[in-house]
Amino acid sequence: MKKLLLASTVLAGMTAAAAAADLPRRAAPPPVFTPVPVFTWTGFYAGFNAGYGFGTGNDRGATVAAVPAAYGVFANPGPQVIAFAGQRSAEGFVGGGQIGYNYQFTPGSGFVVGVEADAQYVDFGRDRNRFLATSPLAAGAAAFNPNGVTGLDYFGTVRGRLGYAFDRTLVYATGGFAYGSGGGRDFGLPNFTRDEFQTGWTVGGGVEYALPTDSFLNFFRSSAVTLKVEGLYVNLDQGNRNNGLFAVGATGIPVALSSTGVTVVSGATSRRNDTEFAVVRAGINYKFGSY
Repeated sequence: MKKLLLASTVLAGMTAAAAAADLPRRAAPPPVFTPVPVFTWTGFYAGFNAGYGFGTGNDRGATVAAVPAAYGVFANPGPQVIAFAGQRSAEGFVGGGQIGYNYQFTPGSGFVVGVEADAQYVDFGRDRNRFLATSPLAAGAAAFNPNGVTGLDYFGTVRGRLGYAFDRTLVYATGGFAYGSGGGRDFGLPNFTRDEFQTGWTVGGGVEYALPTDSFLNFFRSSAVTLKVEGLYVNLDQGNRNNGLFAVGATGIPVALSSTGVTVVSGATSRRNDTEFAVVRAGINYKFGSY
């Protein structure tokens, strides 16, 4: 009897263990999925740029004038002839910085609008108005033709931007207000403007690409680093300032060669050309704000 009870107990235990082994296991919790945020160009940015600028104005016409001996800036006595070849020399390095804000209507791909302001150092065109061929001048004398395009020390723009983003690639057009100053000289002439500040307009376009947030170029821990290539055309109006030819004698006293007695032979105009130039530059921006 005891053996029968023991055998029954063992059999029941084995049956219960087998049944427990067949029960379904408790399901593991599903993995947590964190979606990668879609990139957007919305946000503030600031950065630097550098490039090359070159004159685009039509200023190649020569200016030739017959000058009486009374002006006293020439080495030889008697009437003289002074000539300006009018060659284009406004070209050289351009560099500076920019700040701005973009707003993208739909993250990922979509239209982007923005505004940007920049300030640029300019290193070209300082001597473009100096004479290139003339009768011999007295020692220390110099002659100039302010009808050409003056040089600049700096320029800047305030522009709107409109583009379309293909995820991290932005293609855009831009345009707006432009200003610049410098490159002029004060010779004390009655019609010479000491302040060479000029205003005008600019238009252009470019392509910008956003690098990943963890790019090695992200020194400022911004939400993105963007690289751009941009081209601008700039037109600054100089009005009718500094008309006529003039020279500086050996004693430093200016002489207005456009006074009575000077006969303009060819090419001269009474209006100074606008400052026109194009800029091609590359830049880097650090974006702050949305991803």
